[in-house]
Amino acid sequence: MTELPVRIAKGDEWLNVKIDAQKETISIPKPFNKEIPYKSIVDLEERKNVLTITLKGKDPVIYKIASVEKVLQILKKMIAMSCSAYRLSAYFMSPAIRGGVFVTDAKWEKGAVAVLKTGIWFVSPDKQVCVPLKEVTKIELTKKDLEKKPVDVIKIDHMDASEVVTSYVLCPISTLQILLNFLKDATKDLDMTGEELDTISAQVAMLVYSAMDTHAIEKMIEISPQDLDAILEKLLKMGLIEVVLVRKEVQLTPKGVRYITEATNAT
Repeated sequence: MTELPVRIAKGDEWLNVKIDAQKETISIPKPFNKEIPYKSIVDLEERKNVLTITLKGKDPVIYKIASVEKVLQILKKMIAMSCSAYRLSAYFMSPAIRGGVFVTDAKWEKGAVAVLKTGIWFVSPDKQVCVPLKEVTKIELTKKDLEKKPVDVIKIDHMDASEVVTSYVLCPISTLQILLNFLKDATKDLDMTGEELDTISAQVAMLVYSAMDTHAIEKMIEISPQDLDAILEKLLKMGLIEVVLVRKEVQLTPKGVRYITEATNAT
C-alpha cells in the first residue's frame, strides 16, 4: 500500500486528501469514499500537474488529481500498467528527435506501451511519457540501427509545443506488426486521402507548416487577404489548423485622423 498526498477536484473546489494506491485499486477517503479498480479505468490524460482519469460506464465518471511530479509519476506508472488498455512489453525511445535534431540523452527504455482512448503511454520504471492521439502526425514501420545492426521499429511522429517530435518502439517483429495495426486503427480519424484540398489550399497548408505568417503567404502565392481568410477558415473547419493569433485590420476614425493631423501640424 502506498499513501499519496494529492488534491482532487470536487465541483469547483480542490480538496486535499491522501489516497491509497494499492496493488489492484486506488482508495479515495472522505468525502469521496471511492474504491477505484485499475481495470475500471479506460483513459488517462496528463496536463501540467493534473491527471484526468476516466472510469468505464454508460455515464463515464471522471476524476482530476493534482500533485507534485514525484507523486504523479507513481500514479501514472501504476495506472498505465494495470488499467483497461491495449498493452504490451517493449523498448521505447521517447523523445528521440525533436524539431529535426537528435535528443542528446535519448536512450532505449525497457518497459511497456499502453494505448488508451486518448493517448499512447510509454512506461518504464523511471519514465512515463504520453503522446496524445490527436497530436500524432505519422506512424510507420521502419529500420533503426541498434548496435550497428538495422532492426525493425515503429516510428511515431507527433506534435509537441509546435515542434515535430519522433518516438520509437522496439519489440519482436510479430508483435510489432500487431502494435502497428492497432496504432493505425486508433489514429484512423486523423487520416486523409489527399483529395480533400485543392491545389491552392494544399499550398497554404504547406506554407503554414513552414511557419510562414499570413502576410508572407499572401505575397508568396499572390492571394488577397479575403481569399486567404476563406482558405484558412476551411482548413480550420477540417481540423488541419488552429488559431494562435487573431489579426486585426484597422483604419483611422475621424478622431484618429484629427489627432494625427494636429500632431503633424504641431511639428
